Parts: sequence; structure tokens; C-alpha cells
Amino acid sequence: MTTTTRPAGPPQQTRTPRAGAGQKRPFGLVRHSLALAVRSLIKTIRTPEQLIDVTLQPVMFVVIFVYLLGGAISGSQHAYLQYLLPAIMVQTLMFASIATGVSLNTDVEKGVFDRFRSLPIARSAPLVGSVVGDLIRFVVSIVVLFAFGYAIGFRIGTNPLSTIAACLLAIAFAFAISWIGVLLGVLMRSPGAVQGTSFLMLFPLTFGTNMMVPTDTLPGWLQAWVKINPVTDVMEAARGLIIGGPVAKPVAHSLLWTVGIIAVFAPLAVRAYRRRA
Repeated sequence: MTTTTRPAGPPQQTRTPRAGAGQKRPFGLVRHSLALAVRSLIKTIRTPEQLIDVTLQPVMFVVIFVYLLGGAISGSQHAYLQYLLPAIMVQTLMFASIATGVSLNTDVEKGVFDRFRSLPIARSAPLVGSVVGDLIRFVVSIVVLFAFGYAIGFRIGTNPLSTIAACLLAIAFAFAISWIGVLLGVLMRSPGAVQGTSFLMLFPLTFGTNMMVPTDTLPGWLQAWVKINPVTDVMEAARGLIIGGPVAKPVAHSLLWTVGIIAVFAPLAVRAYRRRA
């Protein structure tokens, strides 16, 4: 009998997994969201006409309400300006939050989010990045509003730190409302539908408040709505922090509403996006 001996083949090499393959890097969601927020910021800088609504709209509201209604409501346009401007800030930021849902819906319809889905990033990062990136719109709106307000006679009645706190509170609440816009942006079929639905939602929330007149001057049925409207708390908190007045209760209520809205609508938006994607 002859024995055939086969030459030994090369030793099998153990395949070493690539660095990061199957492993989640720490703070991945934060890094990916910030990168996409920078993308949103660059898009805004390259198309500055997107800032028209947050720069001209608050100025137009102040001019219309103060100079047409101020004398009749308060007897003094300056006194009415002091009362109105903090509430206009809150209203403007809420209207600015609509753009988040509209821009998101546009990206989804154009297939941009399909590209994001193919990248090794967190599934919720595009949504978080869109919301965070639009914060620059809120800051620009506040700067323009206060600059114009000071030009026509508005003056802070407290101190700069309280005013900054009021602005941060309004931005935080608008950030929470943006998640409702994100949910609409994912669910709706067109940017026009997102914008129309958002306005239908925001008009009773912003105008059904004590923005233009004190609550006790309203009819009883409207007072009931104004008192339970979360936007009323934010406007009262902004007034107290900027021109003086009670702040503890409205600030606490505003923070609770902000946390509650984010806790409800952010997960719903992420879930709706995952189902659509």
C-alpha cells in the first residue's frame, strides 16, 4: 500500500473584525446629530431667504399691534409695547418651529433621508439634527425682535440675566413644539400639508392667550381656554422675567409642559420615521 501525503496548506487566519464593527461608539447619537445639525445650519446660511419669516414677521406683528391697537387697548403705545413684546417673542418662536417639519418633509420626499438610512448612524440622528440645526432661526428671531423693540422704545424692566433666562425658556418650549412639527413632517405627504396643518394647530395656541389683552378682559368661555393653554404660561413667564412680575408658577408650568411635550412627541416622531424609512 502506498500512502499519499498532501502538503499542508497555509494556516487559516482568523478574521479580525474591523474597529467599530458591531460596536457602538460612545455618544454616537450626539455626534451624528450634531454633524447633521451643522448640515442644516450650512443650508440655512446658503439660503438666507429662509430667515425672512423669523426676521420680518415679528417686526410686522409689533408694528401692527402696537401702532394700530396699542392706543385703544392700553391708552399708551409705549405701555402696550412693554406688555406685548415678550409675548410676541414666544409667538414668533412657535411659528418658526413650523419650518422644521416643512424642511424635514421636503428632505424625505426628495430621498435625502434614504441616503441617511444607508449610513452607519443612529436612526433618530437625522430628526434630532434637523431640530437642533433650526435653533439658529430662534436665536436670529430673538435678536431681530429685541433690536427693533429697543429702536422704538422697549426697555427691559428686570436685568440682563433674567432676560436671557426668558429667551432660553422660550427657545426650550419652541424646541418642544418642533417635535410636533417633526411628527407632522414625517406623516404628511407634502410640505404644503405640513405647513397648513401646523398653522391650524398654532393659531389657537398662540392667539388664544393673554398675548394682546389681560385674561380678565376676555369672555368667560375664552378665559377657561386661556388658563389651561400652555402657551399662556410661557408668555406670562417671559413677561415676568423681562419686564417684572410673578415668575415662579408660570416658569414651573412652562418647564413641565416643555418636558412633557418632548417626552410624548419625540418618541412618536422617531417611531413614525422608522416605520416610514
